[in-house]
Amino acid sequence: MKNKLTFSGHDSFPCRHYWLKKGFDFVKSTKSFNSPDAVVDLGVGKNMVSSIRYWLRAFDVLDDKDKITALGENLLSDNGWDPFLEDEASLWILHYQLSRKEYASIFQLIFNELRIKKPEFSKEQFYSFIESEKGKFNARTLRDDFSVFTRTYLNDLSKDIEDGYSGFLSELNLVHEKKDKSIYQGKEKTRTFYQVVNADRPEIPSPVIFFFILSNPEYGESISFDSLYLSSNSVGRIFALNKEGLIKHLQKITELFPELVFFNNDALVKELQFKNKPKNPFSILEKYYQGTN
Repeated sequence: MKNKLTFSGHDSFPCRHYWLKKGFDFVKSTKSFNSPDAVVDLGVGKNMVSSIRYWLRAFDVLDDKDKITALGENLLSDNGWDPFLEDEASLWILHYQLSRKEYASIFQLIFNELRIKKPEFSKEQFYSFIESEKGKFNARTLRDDFSVFTRTYLNDLSKDIEDGYSGFLSELNLVHEKKDKSIYQGKEKTRTFYQVVNADRPEIPSPVIFFFILSNPEYGESISFDSLYLSSNSVGRIFALNKEGLIKHLQKITELFPELVFFNNDALVKELQFKNKPKNPFSILEKYYQGTN
């Protein structure tokens, strides 16, 4: 993981459903976020302009110099795989990139570290985790980041859906909210906890999981099951897969791509072995979106 943690930058705005395509088209037309006309061109307030830019970078649609990435071009161009993000697979891809890229550190920290140490955590426990293990950060900044995290993965049921939120990644059902009532100093107090529970997740297309395995530069010609399940930024960690779910996905990958890979599910040695490792991982997603896998 990179040494420098990054909090804030989103101006307290979670990413909205149409922002990535709107921002992609804006950059594609060679317009600048620094232009006075950006507010008019994007049709949002000034603070939202910087927030759109932030989320484009966080989801790996733009690099840190505002150049469109290969993922951004393939996914969001007018003739791309899924420019309006209608396939849930696209949301799984964006979720992984958001957590892996670390531009928005809170996502990487929660999915890779905090949820492992505390399967059920509160915002106060998040603050404590950061202070004890990562150092001191501005309290308001951490509060805003945690709010953005929850509003990304959960719907805001306290508001009308038009005015409030359908969380951008809420369809993935990754984060769950739990209310706990307890008596403290003679008064009833309600605390909110959050859970990211490992599950089978058959709803994730196996080619998406294979794409991210192939995209990991640390993997060689064979990969142990434990690395795929437990390592930082592994598909097991970021997609919150349980062991059974990961095994099923690896078996499915072998069925879909028998010429490329084999999963050894032996009781003593479980590992994914490449027969012919693709040089271009994007070819896997290309086949998925074309409906050939």
